[in-house]
Amino acid sequence: MSQRKVVVVTGGTAGVGRAVVREFAAHGYDVAVLARGRAGLEAAVKDVENAGGRGLAVPTDVSSLDEVRAAAARVERELGPIDTWVNNAFVGALRFFWDTDDAGFRRITDVTYMGFVNGTRVALEHMRPRNRGSIVQVSSALAFRGIPLQSAYCGAKHAAKGFTESVIAELKHDKSAIHLGMIELPGVNTPQFDWNDNAFDRHPMPVPPIYQPEVPARAIRFLAEHRRRNMWVGTPTAKTILGNRVVPWFVDRYLGRKGVDGQLSPKDGPRYGANAFEPRDEETDVGVHGMFDDQARAHDMWSWASMHLVRKPSWSRKRSWG
Repeated sequence: MSQRKVVVVTGGTAGVGRAVVREFAAHGYDVAVLARGRAGLEAAVKDVENAGGRGLAVPTDVSSLDEVRAAAARVERELGPIDTWVNNAFVGALRFFWDTDDAGFRRITDVTYMGFVNGTRVALEHMRPRNRGSIVQVSSALAFRGIPLQSAYCGAKHAAKGFTESVIAELKHDKSAIHLGMIELPGVNTPQFDWNDNAFDRHPMPVPPIYQPEVPARAIRFLAEHRRRNMWVGTPTAKTILGNRVVPWFVDRYLGRKGVDGQLSPKDGPRYGANAFEPRDEETDVGVHGMFDDQARAHDMWSWASMHLVRKPSWSRKRSWG
């Protein structure tokens, strides 16, 4: 019996991260979950065990390099060599830049950007001596196009994109067999909007059209198992990235008119309080989905087509005269 592969998922207790934990576990992986909330960690491990795998909960603040290093060492001791590392953890806020204090801005940057840096650094410390492994950066369309109310998060995602491209080039220079890829997501129905730092009376919401977390989770596993450099999930992601390349001035005006109200829901829902400095799933497991199940799409033709695209070898494209 061959040994099961091992994947590390940061921020794996809720939302997309939790769906990623379930996705990998369902496909034969042992899963280590790095996050802060006790209840969420325990529930994520149960998801893995229910799928027949070994789960390991490692309480970790990804903004601390020492904690991430200690977590990875424990994973390798208890589960085995790390095959895949998924950088997913982040925190966010819904505030105008001038209403975001320095401590909050730095915290979002430390978790969302430095969390990716720390995770990538530690993953490479284990993978480079073996010259194998896969690292996935879970990013967003907002890595290419900033929107109002999320200046810290958008800045962190832009930084993570530039950082990732630099490391990809360095791995190419080193002729490394390690795969590093990035995936960009649209608005997703996750509990993040129930614990965002929110300056508004109305409840936060993802920018429609909204997708269920299982949609990006499938694409993330695909990216980890196939040597794709980059993937977009959702037609809105493609429209956002391409539109900003072609007519950024138009996107500026559109977001100036629609971008604020588009992130505020007309209906109310759970409010757990901001999770930037303290976890909000310490006592209660909030699971995978947020409050927008009635609006969320369970399928995405864009990423489905990307995953099922078969590239024919060059010889098969030559004209046959037989």
